[in-house]
Amino acid sequence: MKKEVDKKNRILVLGASGFLGEAIYKELCSYFRTYGTYRTDNYSFDKNQHYFQYHVEEDDIFEILEAVKPTVIISALRGNFSAQIIAHAHLTEYIVANNARLIFLSSANVFDAYSKFPSYELDKTLSHSMYGHFKIKIENMLLRLPKKLVTIIRLPMVFGVHSPRITEIKAFLKEGAPIEVFPNLIMNVTTDSKVTQQIHYIINRNKYGVFHLGSNDLVHHDDFIEEITARLGASKPTFKNVYTTNDERYLAVMSKENKLPKHLQLESSDILKELEI
Repeated sequence: MKKEVDKKNRILVLGASGFLGEAIYKELCSYFRTYGTYRTDNYSFDKNQHYFQYHVEEDDIFEILEAVKPTVIISALRGNFSAQIIAHAHLTEYIVANNARLIFLSSANVFDAYSKFPSYELDKTLSHSMYGHFKIKIENMLLRLPKKLVTIIRLPMVFGVHSPRITEIKAFLKEGAPIEVFPNLIMNVTTDSKVTQQIHYIINRNKYGVFHLGSNDLVHHDDFIEEITARLGASKPTFKNVYTTNDERYLAVMSKENKLPKHLQLESSDILKELEI
């Protein structure tokens, strides 16, 4: 049966040529009028009339906003931090003027200064890393806007059959090179397929606020990577233990305030099942 396209919402995915951005575009394009941006020359994107070439360091986002007139913008941008901050300042002007919505993909790194416990939606952000500082700066910009216009999604490590992390692990296994693992790191995880379903739900139900879209359980980084190599059929993988601290540290975004329905939640074991070959 043919899917009925929601004509009320026009969705613009910024960074739709990246791993997660493209997965989001593919999830939504059958249900909404969906558009995306891509950075580098690519024949398939060049020929797709729903894709716009956009260099965050050089181009004006207003031109694309004027062409698409999106009701929902999903920011999965990558690139120069300063340029991204300027672009998001322009996005805030647009969503306020047009009563549009912005879904911003943030990171567990906004909490990387806290190491003793997992982090929840209403916890204060604090980071020691450049990446975490950058994400916090944009989050704070968005949190000053009318609440119903903004959804902040904080993600842990994202895996998936075609994810950069899995591709890298496969390359190391093929070369016989050691795979770096962090034995003291306790984290939660997610997969691109689950994140895209969760975002689809958030759009359909007009959800806003802060969402932590990670697994309900916690894993040690080294144990999880070793499990992945086993699922990939590796017989004798080599690992390199990296210790950034003598104590166990958490980098996990757990859900307490904004829980999604059960069928949209996941455990780390669900990710391992996806990777079985």
